[in-house]
Amino acid sequence: MKKRKRIYADYAASTPVDVAVKRAMAPYWSDQFGNPGSLHEEGMSAKRALDEARSCIGSQIGARADEIIFTSGGTESNNLAIFGLVRALLSGGKSLADFHFITSTIEHPSVLDCFKELEARGAAVTYCGVTAEGLTEPEEVRNALRQNTALVSFAYVNNEIGTIQPLKQISKSIVQKNKDRFFQSCMPLFHTDASQAPLYLDCGVEKLGIDMMTIDGQKMYGPKGIGFLFIKRGLPLAPILFGGSQERGMRPGTPPLPLIVGCAKAFEQAQTRRAKEAKRLTVLRDHLLAEIKKHVPTAELNGSATERAPNNINISFPGVSNEFLVLQLDAKGIAVGTRSACLSGVGSGSYVIEALGKGSDFGKSSIRITFGIHTTRADVDYCVKTLVDLIRD
Repeated sequence: MKKRKRIYADYAASTPVDVAVKRAMAPYWSDQFGNPGSLHEEGMSAKRALDEARSCIGSQIGARADEIIFTSGGTESNNLAIFGLVRALLSGGKSLADFHFITSTIEHPSVLDCFKELEARGAAVTYCGVTAEGLTEPEEVRNALRQNTALVSFAYVNNEIGTIQPLKQISKSIVQKNKDRFFQSCMPLFHTDASQAPLYLDCGVEKLGIDMMTIDGQKMYGPKGIGFLFIKRGLPLAPILFGGSQERGMRPGTPPLPLIVGCAKAFEQAQTRRAKEAKRLTVLRDHLLAEIKKHVPTAELNGSATERAPNNINISFPGVSNEFLVLQLDAKGIAVGTRSACLSGVGSGSYVIEALGKGSDFGKSSIRITFGIHTTRADVDYCVKTLVDLIRD
């Protein structure tokens, strides 16, 4: 009997590297292996490739090439945005107690843990709650702003429940508050972790009204170990790593050129495909949700039914362990997730689901199904049938 192919439905955790991305990277492993910091021909060739990758990304988001800083991925980009700003602020002789920060209760750990660390060091941090649908209210952000607020940070798309935050409205609230209170500096800055967004949403920085933006290569069919941080020109940011002047002095170390070229190619393809792929996956997402609700009426969607990523379904099955479901689905050839892969091995609940006001039982019975470019209607139908059979058993 022919073995059924495995169905990968955990694209929010990681994506396979696209064939075109592999092809773009190939010459830079062995043929064009020069160090971009060298002055000889091989080095100059590498420098040109690095500059082209930076310019390619900048043009896609409406930014200047020198506003793109390559990092090792989303976590480092988030840390650089937050702690890089803090280091710049403290260089003026002030202490963390002089500053205030705003984020939400449902951010990725690579953002939340940064703010918890700042809070432990003496900073004031406001953690905005979310609605029952997982959305941040711009008015709450506006009311939370203080004269000494240095940074506001909200994810564009939540990595667990897929909700799309109203960044443009939040940005307008920040700008209006500044006008109302006659703020005397460029503060507060507005940062977003947009790692889950490029495949399906417009990441134009001017349209979103943001000052810094995090992108992770592995979330958009690019290689692991690479990402970038958009930093608006002129912002007060200091490095958090030391040992070299690469990346405008913001990120020392020899640039991993094959990964950078792959990241740029992946981002370029994401922007080209996003409208068509978003439409296709929305149909598959809604079909799966409708079928599950038809056969398992007690199942409950987590997050907004409308303001969510086209490929994301986070659903709770009250009374059923999510770890049981993930393992049983895996045995049937289906890979799904529960929450952020960064939290594997840390309990079984979800602070994101609990923040919706649903309680820990819903968090412990929720699974995250995220589709991608290789997902078919047949895959979705098999997922539905398998899930329904497991729940009924």
